[in-house]
Amino acid sequence: MAWDERYAAHDLVWSVEPNRFVAEIIGPLTAGHALDLAAGEGRNAIWMAERGWSVVALDYSSVAVDRMRSLAADRLGADVDRLTPLVGDATLPAPGDPASYDLVLLSYLQLPAAEWRQALRVAVAALRPGGRVVVVGHAGRNLAEGWGGPSERAVLYDPDEVLEAVEGLPVTVEQSGIRERPVETDGGQRVALDTVVVLRREG
Repeated sequence: MAWDERYAAHDLVWSVEPNRFVAEIIGPLTAGHALDLAAGEGRNAIWMAERGWSVVALDYSSVAVDRMRSLAADRLGADVDRLTPLVGDATLPAPGDPASYDLVLLSYLQLPAAEWRQALRVAVAALRPGGRVVVVGHAGRNLAEGWGGPSERAVLYDPDEVLEAVEGLPVTVEQSGIRERPVETDGGQRVALDTVVVLRREG
């Protein structure tokens, strides 16, 4: 599998620090039960567990999940049981009982539209009333106006595309917009454009 190969080829594909927008949005929230779909090596999930969250972290790559377990053991120590790393598909029903999570994170889950919509439905179905879905992803506008990220428009999404995908689902929009993310490169600092959307489950 391509993602297994990518993770296996590097000691660490992503930063050990959480995504800046994830930290900004989730940092002030009261810790609860979270689901991280497409968790990669666990940078966001481990950070949440360090702050008291109980986190189920799912990724399609078994190599990434193995690395997440190792990183979690190093960083969480006696609290390692706060994190449950699992190999799984973000488009399939979430682990655990429906409507049992306080937070679902979709951080750079870049899928074609039909699969992306299904992952969003999975995320909303997993939330208890009042829980939040936090979406951070490479924006469609990034292709022409930003730097880095996937070059295939079909797996990118602007905020309006996220809102269109959740039309009819029991959520209200708490935050939606394009955010700038500075990226250090060999040629100096560049700016990537990310979609950041926060949805709250009604009911």
